[in-house]
Amino acid sequence: MSDVFCSDPSQAAAGRMKIEWARSHMPVCGALSQRFLRDRPLAGLRVALSIHLEAKTARLAELLRDAGAEMAVTGSNPLSTQDDVACALAAGGMEVFARYNADEGRYRRHLLQVLEPGPHLVIDDGGDLVHLLHTERADLAAGVLGGAEETTTGVLRLRLLAREGKLSFPMLAVNDARCKFLFDNRYGTGESVWAAVMRTTNLLVAGKTVVVMGYGWCGKGVALRARGLGAHVVVTEVDPVRAIEAHMDGYRVLPSEEAAAVGDVFITVSGCQDLLTRRHFEVMKDGALLANAGHFDVEINLPDLAAIAQERQTVRPNIERFTLAGGRRLYLLAGGRLVNLAAGDGHPVEIMDLSFALQALSAVYLAQRGRELEKKVYPVPAGLDLEVAELKLASLGVRIDRLTGEQGRYLGLEEEP
Repeated sequence: MSDVFCSDPSQAAAGRMKIEWARSHMPVCGALSQRFLRDRPLAGLRVALSIHLEAKTARLAELLRDAGAEMAVTGSNPLSTQDDVACALAAGGMEVFARYNADEGRYRRHLLQVLEPGPHLVIDDGGDLVHLLHTERADLAAGVLGGAEETTTGVLRLRLLAREGKLSFPMLAVNDARCKFLFDNRYGTGESVWAAVMRTTNLLVAGKTVVVMGYGWCGKGVALRARGLGAHVVVTEVDPVRAIEAHMDGYRVLPSEEAAAVGDVFITVSGCQDLLTRRHFEVMKDGALLANAGHFDVEINLPDLAAIAQERQTVRPNIERFTLAGGRRLYLLAGGRLVNLAAGDGHPVEIMDLSFALQALSAVYLAQRGRELEKKVYPVPAGLDLEVAELKLASLGVRIDRLTGEQGRYLGLEEEP
């Protein structure tokens, strides 16, 4: 039984319009849908899906259903769930367990409800489903052929399990595929973070000092778009190589405590905890904006911020003002949760067309090969990555060169049959 908030029937209609808008701008998923409807490669399999539940994710869920899967769907963050989209999926007969702004207990219950039927495949974003399959519902792990993980944080959790020899089934690191991190993490995060920040605050970015905390692929995208908007960009890092890269990309690189004193806007995007703590808050400018673009709300230490605040007040939707001693004000966006989804619509549709096509093809690969694989974290097979890229190029009307046989032999590549 679906657990979604659908008191108003018009919600499902509004959600369906959002899904159809996404569908019309996701040609790679569209091409796969035609194939899946014909071949039904997931027929008879149950799929548990936990990804930010909005229109693009709904398109993925319906694509997997086109492949024959029995779907159970929830979100991966309560503040990114869009109730109208959840209602539209439920109205179409899909099992949906999600609600916007669900408290921690309800959110956890939704995850468990998605797992209850006993999934054969898991599509995860952040690793919560996989975590439950290794703890409270470890009894279901033996039936899982494999899973695919969408984001950096989840892949880190998976690799820790694998290093400890505790991973119970094979997982594909979709986050690490080229058609994911080069586009989703860089261009998707970069654009969607600033779209959310600007829409939420209605403030100018040009001329401000923006501190980007973490210079992985997501951080690169956030910094790139900040510079394009006219900001002065400072990068903080713990990885010496990434720090050099940020320096050579033209950004100022500082230790976090020095950056805390000069920044106007702070974007944490590392996948680690405690990037901003009390020692940073105590030296920040009056009026500084704090936003997180990492998966979990641990990058900005909220207990530290609350402890030194003399007053807290919501001043705009998704903006909370913390007034500190002496009257300095710090503004927290989206409760410290993933700002581009908690305060926006997430990545552009065309970007997620690539990522979700990879997820769908990964699910099919695991359905076919999962029983043969060891209990490890695997890269997405290169052929799937290239297939998605070729489908995208075809949808854009872009043609490229091909290696000749002689060039392939020179590079040591096998000739195509």
